[in-house]
Amino acid sequence: MTLYRRRTSLALGFITLLLASTLIFLYVKSSSNQASSYTQSRDLIRQLQQLNAQWDSEVLKARIAITHNYDPLVAPLTEMTRLWAELEAHDSYHSPQDLPAWQASQQAYRAAIQEKARRIDQFKSHNAVLRNSLAFLPTAEDDIQAQFNQVDGDSKLQLQSVATDTYDLLLSSLEFAQVTTQERAADILVGLGKLAVNKELLPSEFRAPVEILSNHIELILREQPVVNTLLEEIAAIPVAERLDDLTTHLNQDQQAVDLVEQQYHRYLLVFSTLLVALLLYLTIRLLRSFAEINRVNRALQAVNETLEQRVERRTQQLKDAQSELMDSARQAGMAEIATNVLHNVGNVLNSVNISADLVTRKLRSSKAMGLGKAMQLINERQGDLGTFITEDEKGKLLPGYLNQLVDAIAVEQQGLIEELGQLSKSVDHIKDIVSTQQSYAGAASLKEPVQISALMEDALRMNAGALSRHNVTVVKHYGPVPEVLGDKHRLLLIMVNLISNAKYAMSNLTDRPRQMTLTVLQLDDDTLQISVKDEGEGIPAENMTRIFTHGFTTRKEGHGFGLHSCALAAVEMNGQLTAHSDGPGQGAIFTLTIPLTPAGSPV
Repeated sequence: MTLYRRRTSLALGFITLLLASTLIFLYVKSSSNQASSYTQSRDLIRQLQQLNAQWDSEVLKARIAITHNYDPLVAPLTEMTRLWAELEAHDSYHSPQDLPAWQASQQAYRAAIQEKARRIDQFKSHNAVLRNSLAFLPTAEDDIQAQFNQVDGDSKLQLQSVATDTYDLLLSSLEFAQVTTQERAADILVGLGKLAVNKELLPSEFRAPVEILSNHIELILREQPVVNTLLEEIAAIPVAERLDDLTTHLNQDQQAVDLVEQQYHRYLLVFSTLLVALLLYLTIRLLRSFAEINRVNRALQAVNETLEQRVERRTQQLKDAQSELMDSARQAGMAEIATNVLHNVGNVLNSVNISADLVTRKLRSSKAMGLGKAMQLINERQGDLGTFITEDEKGKLLPGYLNQLVDAIAVEQQGLIEELGQLSKSVDHIKDIVSTQQSYAGAASLKEPVQISALMEDALRMNAGALSRHNVTVVKHYGPVPEVLGDKHRLLLIMVNLISNAKYAMSNLTDRPRQMTLTVLQLDDDTLQISVKDEGEGIPAENMTRIFTHGFTTRKEGHGFGLHSCALAAVEMNGQLTAHSDGPGQGAIFTLTIPLTPAGSPV
């Protein structure tokens, strides 16, 4: 009986080993990485399609002269060549039936991309010549007009029609470059004929610039249709269609591989079921052999499992509580950072609105409209413009008016440039506010040379609109303070908030002037003190201990984040922000004290 059991055990062990080996073989066969290989190949083809579209876009940009740099016409082909080599290096499975079609699609793509590269090379050379001539036309016209302007008296009147014909021919050439039609080409040929006839009637010094202009216009007349034809041929090359064909082949091959893997999965399921059944049978035999031991172990295991379940439930409860606490803390921190950012950005946006409104008002009242009126007057007298300017009373005033208009427009433009610079500076400060708030997590702050008086003026400018609306007078006491090394944007954040709060504190003041005092002092060799004092509503004693608390505010529309963020920023700079008030109606003073590090000192 013992020998029988031993033989049976050996047989069962052999069968188990055989089934396990079969399962491993089937698992290896069904776990191929072909799917990921197809995905990578499709991704490479998608990148090729994007680069092809980018290539077409760069061709159109070069056509309309958005860019004069032809490097973007070379870069896509270089990258597409690299991606194509990577695609060919991929070892994707292809069925014997589909392999010839796959190779044919590859060959078709290579032929299409070579043809497109050749056409684009032709386009670059022709378009470069065309663009150079188009760019030179205004210069050639200016040279001719300069010659005409040197002629006086009756000769100038005789040459006026020639100048007009030359200018019309220039405009026709520029229009032909935009809309290329046979009718416009015929008009240009007629204009060239007239120009050739007029050239013979002109003095010798006029003939050279007229000849140059004619040559460039003839070149445009010749090259523009060639460039347009090349663009049509480039668009007709089916590079995208060849890439779509390759994607279709990959999809078909992947479907065939998926079918084979599904077959292996079915085999794997069958043999797994047999192995599980065999293991169940062996388990039953083992349980019967150790019945007595199992009865004792079950009782002990029951008690052990009960204890483990209780420990597990308690552990899970502690983990859940800890997770909830961490989530709450994280959400609170995120909410605080977000509200601080919104509050500080809102203060800067006041300055942005002021600058934008000022730019809008200047544009609406621009002196440039007077230029249109002057040009209308000139256009009405084109036929006798010289007589009009020299003899007519209005015409005599026209040059002086234009000179004054040029000066006025220059002054106006300079003002707009300065205001836009201020606007850009405010926008940059908004971005720096966001990065500053992010640095509150513990990252080191960025220190740079700061001129404190200039920084205070920036903070006042960002509140200028509100200060003006509330009729607040600003008194400045800036002591001699050297240029310091500090976190410019945190200092600006604090000053903008303190000035804004001081303004709000005096918004209901009616019995005395609304005055704000800004003081900058160097207390000793290594301490800088900046204070903002207002004559407003003051701070009650019971609120002094809560003034910098997150969410505390006394205004209905306030949210209590400004002073809290300022206090945090001061601590981040190793400084301190304090508040003092003698009570309600006695005003308040906020004082920022930070270490003073002169610019140029080692950090």
